[in-house]
Amino acid sequence: MRGANGLTDGHIFYRDLAKDYIMAEKGEGIYLIDKEGNRIIDGAAGAAVVCLGHGNERVVKALTEQASILAYTHMSTFTNEPVLRLSAELIKLTPRRLNRVYFASGGSEAVETSLKLARQYHVENGNLQKYKIISRSTSYHGATIGALSMTGHYPRRKHYLPLLTQFPRISTPYCWRCPFGKVPQSCDFECAYDLERAIISEDPENISAFIAEPIIGASAPAVGPPRGYYRIIQKICHKYDVLFIADEVMTGYGRTGKFFAMEHYEVFPDMIVLSKGISSGYSPLGALIIDEKVYDVIANAPGSAFVHGHTFAGNPLSAAVGLEVLRIIQEEKLVDRAAKLGEYFLKGLNTLKKHPMVGDVRCVGLLAGIEFVHDRKSRKPFPEEYKVGGRLQRICLKNGLYVYPGRVSSIVDGGDHILMAPPFIITEDQLDEIVNILDRSIAQLQKELEVHE
Repeated sequence: MRGANGLTDGHIFYRDLAKDYIMAEKGEGIYLIDKEGNRIIDGAAGAAVVCLGHGNERVVKALTEQASILAYTHMSTFTNEPVLRLSAELIKLTPRRLNRVYFASGGSEAVETSLKLARQYHVENGNLQKYKIISRSTSYHGATIGALSMTGHYPRRKHYLPLLTQFPRISTPYCWRCPFGKVPQSCDFECAYDLERAIISEDPENISAFIAEPIIGASAPAVGPPRGYYRIIQKICHKYDVLFIADEVMTGYGRTGKFFAMEHYEVFPDMIVLSKGISSGYSPLGALIIDEKVYDVIANAPGSAFVHGHTFAGNPLSAAVGLEVLRIIQEEKLVDRAAKLGEYFLKGLNTLKKHPMVGDVRCVGLLAGIEFVHDRKSRKPFPEEYKVGGRLQRICLKNGLYVYPGRVSSIVDGGDHILMAPPFIITEDQLDEIVNILDRSIAQLQKELEVHE
């Protein structure tokens, strides 16, 4: 991209140095508008972030009013009214003893916080060897070194392996590609009991926590385990004094039709990580919600301190935005709306199975994923060099839709997919438009790839 408004992108270090980037000039509801005036449906809400859509006047007003009063304080010395109000409102929505909130500036920071807090919890309890975090083979938990160490997605890890802690991983509850060759009707939850195998293999004295996305996001969009999975996980964690961390960075704040995705399974962890939708993208914000038992151990230890923090964590500007976003979600009943629209969206997406390259279609609330296959009968993925997800994204953009492409890391885990997570304010007619654009775009790509039934 060159020359927009007299500007050049020659000084920007982009993620993909071979890609042409679109100049987004304005956001309006579910749409992004480029410099030529083209309206593009933000079908992924950025990266499952902009849950209220673009240009929400109430959020903009809350942001500007707070900026004029107090924009920043450092949490090492000061507190402020917006963080107190937001934490109090969040705790009203949390179960059991999860009643402490630690603020961050984003998802990776909040996940990193959970790693360090789990470690200190065990140290203060006298379990000095507990430091390893178990995660799943198909997962993404963030871009910092600690969060990436917990991530299973190999392409995101491969360049940095010498820097990462080699934490253990277990099988993913990925029913459509079950690693144990089962189907839900005959499932014995081998994927859940794999956690106990890993804990014993690594020695329970070394295991600090288990982290999982309740319903998977970027690495396998909308893949969720069968009911009963998390009850087994929780029992295993309790048995071996392992903390259970739910990474709800993408699924939290109503994205799946429940405020927390863990509500679908009626099981709750020791920590919940939030970000993305927590501020609807209007200001950087993340949070870690913590069980009282973890807080009590730190509070009663010598020094009574968790020596950790980031510069912009807990700033009043972001907290004021987060508080207004939460009010809007509750007042407009947008979590229930996401649940109902998700049922409607899934029906539309299922019509895309008429295309031979469409393998699995998944949708929970307004988090959806389509997985593509070279051969539907064998479920064989396309070769990586075909870059199916990226090619489909480019076609969709030309047709007026933004989707989020990805690929999991091995044939066992699957291949190319796209993620969709539209704003909660979307209508049924607009969901129909997304399905229609996908229909045309997949047909076009299928013709390019010469895929036949």
